[in-house]
Amino acid sequence: MSRPLIGITAYLEAARWGDWVREAVLSPPSYAKAVVRAGGAPVVLPPLGPHAVEDYVRGLNGVVLAGGVEVEAAAYNGEQDERAPEPQVHRDRFELALARAAVRADVPILAIARGMHVLNVAQGGTLIPWLPEMLDHDRHGEPGATHTIQVSVSSKLGKAVGDQVEVVAPHHQSVRRLGSGLLAVAWAEDQIVEGIELQGHRFGVGVQWHPERGGDNRLFDAFMEAAR
Repeated sequence: MSRPLIGITAYLEAARWGDWVREAVLSPPSYAKAVVRAGGAPVVLPPLGPHAVEDYVRGLNGVVLAGGVEVEAAAYNGEQDERAPEPQVHRDRFELALARAAVRADVPILAIARGMHVLNVAQGGTLIPWLPEMLDHDRHGEPGATHTIQVSVSSKLGKAVGDQVEVVAPHHQSVRRLGSGLLAVAWAEDQIVEGIELQGHRFGVGVQWHPERGGDNRLFDAFMEAAR
């Protein structure tokens, strides 16, 4: 049996090798390795514009919306916070179009960190552009800090990882209003949404943390099962 073909979104950044500095398509290898461990064949998708997204979803068995910098606030009619990193508008445009095409085609989606925000905005939802401002603390943004996430046991996410999971998930944006068809299925102790699912879709799951890191591949296994 052939392996499911899984598209992984990526950066378009300047990179150095040898004496050369050139624009390059970049993706942390942890995403591709997690796809391979789950039995898939990874393909990195360059964010070169939305013109090819329909062709991608016709040829792919699943899509990973990968992590990265915060989504531009203009994408959800919000106001950009000056403390947020410079947005990557080309990547936002490509990934929002890709997410919408994958939803329409019922192609399985695993949306990770920034990817969860992309999925929410693609469905008409909004984000909290700078979470520490709303909470008066930055515990969600602390690198390396672990915290416990509560997960709905009836959700696809809960069936994959259980009702509780210890995660490292530094982030400064968060879901504010859920997009059309999305439900919150995981929460931090302060009730910030850390997992969402698209109802009526074969597999449309978004998480705030990075399941591609570490040794727990259960969420990728569940995603790959849907992709088959």
